Amino acid sequence: MIIGIDPGQSGGISYIAPSGGAGGRPMPLTGKEIDGHGVTAMLRELCPSVVFIEKVHAMPKQGVSSTFKFGMGYGLVIGVCEALGIPYRLVTPQAWKKVVLAGTTKDKDAAVSFVRRAYPGVDLTPGKKRVPHDGIADAVCIAEFGRQLMAKGDA
Repeated sequence: MIIGIDPGQSGGISYIAPSGGAGGRPMPLTGKEIDGHGVTAMLRELCPSVVFIEKVHAMPKQGVSSTFKFGMGYGLVIGVCEALGIPYRLVTPQAWKKVVLAGTTKDKDAAVSFVRRAYPGVDLTPGKKRVPHDGIADAVCIAEFGRQLMAKGDA
């Protein structure tokens, strides 16, 4: 089982099973914070062999408070993997987009289109959402990047 995580409040957690099936869920939240217990429960349920986490950094013109909050969520996800003893790899957005979204605009719409084509069973509109959840789409793409690396023996 390979897990892909797009950290952040609007991110997602996805999986690609050895059978080729895939799925994803929005990042679990408690109020406006990432729910560490929810992340832990999801990872325990999925029993991954490895987790690929998008390596993020502060963005220009992002406020100090929001940058701190984003970094806290990112660190929480890494901390959960460490505490559970799950191997993880950090992957930059540029790296996974270059491989998974090659030949596209490499934006959120391209990620949604990829998931709809490659993994049509993934629900990108969970709950009452009308527009596709791009955090889930990115997480699936990150997991796909990990799947391809592992298939080559590079992970």
